[in-house]
Amino acid sequence: MSLKKYIDLTTRMVRYNLKIIFAGKFFWFLLAAFLFFAFFMFQQAWNRAEINEGSIYNLLLFPCLLLIFYPVVFGIQNDEDNRILEIIFGIPNYRYKVWGVRMLMIYVANYLILLLFAYVARLMLYPVNIAEMAFQLLFPMLFFGNMAFLFSTITRSGNGTAVIMIVFGLAFFIFMNANRQLAHSYWNIFLNPFSIPSNIHPMIWQNTILKSRLFLLIGAIVWLLIGFLNLQKREKFV
Repeated sequence: MSLKKYIDLTTRMVRYNLKIIFAGKFFWFLLAAFLFFAFFMFQQAWNRAEINEGSIYNLLLFPCLLLIFYPVVFGIQNDEDNRILEIIFGIPNYRYKVWGVRMLMIYVANYLILLLFAYVARLMLYPVNIAEMAFQLLFPMLFFGNMAFLFSTITRSGNGTAVIMIVFGLAFFIFMNANRQLAHSYWNIFLNPFSIPSNIHPMIWQNTILKSRLFLLIGAIVWLLIGFLNLQKREKFV
């Protein structure tokens, strides 16, 4: 196969998968994420609250998780609804060639959207480093996104996975806020790397952030690998 044909085939495959991933309800999730972000920004400005990098991170965290919600949670169900699940399971190493590429495209697209949101926050509220802000938000996105992918391979239902993820998300949030010892620990999934506690040395805080990001990254890899292993059980899906 010539290089030109290979590039053309790859382009067509990317376009086709993007249509599947971001079709249907994704536009409404994107709109909801932006509206929530805009509302939170307006509320901060109206209340004349202190605005810094830490508050911008908190403003972007919920829209960040909302962006990843639909394409990952409803991905397998969309394949089943479009009656292409049986076809793509005929591809050797389906879990790597199809969903591996899809997950990569999902995160790249959502990262670019986060860059745009961070740029809006920079213009409207506070001069943040948009690349660093989006990069830090990528870790909880990977953690929860791959966890949602894992549960979607178990339930094979978008609605079922959505319920599980909402319950887990609320449980994590309540538990972390209730436990003061974990609030600034690297075990805190919602740790804000831009909100430096006054009673912690900056070097210790940097070490905590590094451990937190490693913890989220390792967790994301584990969820993804287990999800890929679940896709080996073809009889569960077709």
